[in-house]
Formats: sequence, structure tokens, C-alpha cells
Amino acid sequence: MARVKKGTNALKSRKNTLRMVKGYRFGRSTKEKQAMEAIFHAGSYAFAHRRDKKGDFRRLWNVRLNSALRENGTTYSRFIGSLKKNKIDLNRKMLSELAASRPETFKKLLAQVK
Repeated sequence: MARVKKGTNALKSRKNTLRMVKGYRFGRSTKEKQAMEAIFHAGSYAFAHRRDKKGDFRRLWNVRLNSALRENGTTYSRFIGSLKKNKIDLNRKMLSELAASRPETFKKLLAQVK
């Protein structure tokens, strides 16, 4: 079998790897082995944190909603319970958006639920 020199391919793969880690610190941005390790870790964190982001946003909406509700004399758990009792299907994202951007509409909804 003929000998294959991989100079151009090796350079190309090294260049692509180092392009992916541009902005990383220390050897991770200049050394191929450390760069590959950094890429693998970054990929696993990105995968996990795409899932975590959904929970983070839900927690944020709950906090926003609770603060708006406490200003109006009730709590988050009572409000969500009465929403379910009255069969009003609004998700927490929309409720927190209402509370933040349209407080008068939110107060009307709160009066309807009480």
C-alpha cells in the first residue's frame, strides 16, 4: 500500500480545532490536545445547560409572578391554586409577562380569580 502523507489534512484539522477555541485562555487556545479537551467539555456543558435553561426561566417567571402578587395582597401558591380551580389556562411565562408589562390587566385577572 502506498504511503500517505497527511500534512495538509493534519494542518486543516488543527486549524479548525483552534478556530473553535478562539478566546479560550492559556494552553486551551494554542495547544491542540488541550483545545480538543476543552471542546469536548464545552459540548457536554452546552448540552446539559440547554436543559437547565428551561428550569432557570421557569424559576425566574415564578419569582416575578410572586413579587407582583405580593404587591396585590396574595401569594403565588394561592393564585396558582385559584387559577386551576377557575379553569384558567395561562402559563407562567404569560402571567409573568402580564404582571411586568401590563399591571392593570394583571389586576383585572387577579380580581376575576378571587
